[in-house]
Amino acid sequence: MCFSMTASLAAGGFLLGVGTMTVKAARRLSEVPFAAIPLLFSIQQLSEGVVWWTFAHDAPGLNVVMTQFYSFFSHVLWPAYVPLAVLLLEPPGRRGRLLKLTAIAGMGVGLYLLYSMFEYPITSRATGGHIEYVSPHFFAVVTMTGYLLATTVSPLLSNEIMVRIFGALALISFVLAYLIFARWFISVWCFFAAILSVIVALRFFGRKNPPQLV
Repeated sequence: MCFSMTASLAAGGFLLGVGTMTVKAARRLSEVPFAAIPLLFSIQQLSEGVVWWTFAHDAPGLNVVMTQFYSFFSHVLWPAYVPLAVLLLEPPGRRGRLLKLTAIAGMGVGLYLLYSMFEYPITSRATGGHIEYVSPHFFAVVTMTGYLLATTVSPLLSNEIMVRIFGALALISFVLAYLIFARWFISVWCFFAAILSVIVALRFFGRKNPPQLV
């Protein structure tokens, strides 16, 4: 979590179990990317636990590696992955065409931030009981707009209620994290989104028919 190594590892461990069960609950191959969201968040939260560990044990080399690993999820993976995962759930139609646009935007944002990570490596430091990721290029207006379009608007375009709820709560958590924890926004919002990924699991759990990947 954004507040301690223990909390990060606990959140990651919890989501590892939830995510594994969610992937197993997928009925079709096209559902697997969306079902894998909690599992991917678990890896990200566990990696932030290691970032916390590097501060406590003075491991600058490992800190650099794990900061970039964590930032790959926060900056590159999520804007490219989320709209694609939502698109794969969508039947052909107008919503699907709009989701293709968000997927293209998300891919563009992800590639730009990947380039920026190479040009201006992200650094992390523990301040005020949180982890601050220093990433100035992330906060450019165009970049943030495209990022939001990909990660929160794309689920809102879905025809499935649970997917839309996930998108709406992700958007609300974005606003709250930015208003209350602006300095630590990247860490805090990723934690909020990770916890909210339990909603993804609710889409798959409790279905009467057993999973059957086709």
